[in-house]
Amino acid sequence: MTITTDNFGKTADGTQVSLYTITNKNGFSASVTNFGAILVKLFVPDREGKTVDVVLGHDSVEGYFANGSFFGATVGPSANRIDNACFTIDGVKYQLAVNDGTNNLHSDADKGYHKRVWNAAPGENSITFSIDDEDGCMGFPGNKKVQVTYTVTDDNALKIDYDVTSDKKTLINMTNHSYFNLAGHNSGNIEAHRLSINASHYTPVFERLIPTGELVDVTGTPFDFRTMKAVGDDIEADDIQLKYGQGYDHNFALDGFDGTLRKAASVEEPVSGRKMDVYTDQPGIQFYAGNCIVPENGKEGAVYGKRSGLCLETQCFPDAVNQPQFQDVIYGPERPYRTTTIYKFNITE
Repeated sequence: MTITTDNFGKTADGTQVSLYTITNKNGFSASVTNFGAILVKLFVPDREGKTVDVVLGHDSVEGYFANGSFFGATVGPSANRIDNACFTIDGVKYQLAVNDGTNNLHSDADKGYHKRVWNAAPGENSITFSIDDEDGCMGFPGNKKVQVTYTVTDDNALKIDYDVTSDKKTLINMTNHSYFNLAGHNSGNIEAHRLSINASHYTPVFERLIPTGELVDVTGTPFDFRTMKAVGDDIEADDIQLKYGQGYDHNFALDGFDGTLRKAASVEEPVSGRKMDVYTDQPGIQFYAGNCIVPENGKEGAVYGKRSGLCLETQCFPDAVNQPQFQDVIYGPERPYRTTTIYKFNITE
């Protein structure tokens, strides 16, 4: 296992930013930057041993200054949507940025964790990023110590560990927002990718993409991915939920949730033979098919567009803080936040 460090440019205020690359014995490698704790590159071998970069992103830090699509981002303190951009803890109301209609989306587009410069501590096969997040920042209570660790294993897995402590009760529901295209980041549409999700229910949404609070059986709907099928098979179906999301942008309630690590989803790309299995200890996974990517210049001269990559974002259910029938997403002095996601790569048979 090797770790290299390269110059990745400077922030707007002149702070030097680095890119750390962890490479295993198979040529599988992950490149992450201390700007936003962002996953920038992920090189994965195909059935013939050829490695290509399978995540969307930018060649230098300047490309991430806007990052409206959240390419590769560590999203926090709270991923996904919060109704009316507010929540209440112990009778105290907390107001967040209104940045998605009347919702809050991904905490804050400008001040979120994906726009911070993190401290970086390389290990033998890992990089640990850390920040201190002050009480009241972005509207969230609590002085928080946040760590995100990326680890590469010799069996071609990328493991992401999140660890947050807070001196006050606060909302925490983090995720990684990487867009995957297993044919290669510059290979265009992902609708031919085959996907399975271990979920017999999903959380339908209102037009504003806030969950209604129900868990709906996927049987007989376009949301049934219990048997692997192409992403594009039903994405244009005449279904009001797909119209709301302009395609898939929905949370799936994972079967058998008990807080332990288990397989949540699998993706296959038929031409290259690359397969990605997603493991999580969280109850939900947001499947986003990249429906709203506007034409954007990416790495190596690529131009990304609609459905150039797909996201599988492990997390608690969206708006759980306002929906008591969902999971408890309040953490604090007596309850640290710790969770793990693994993206494991193989070759299809």
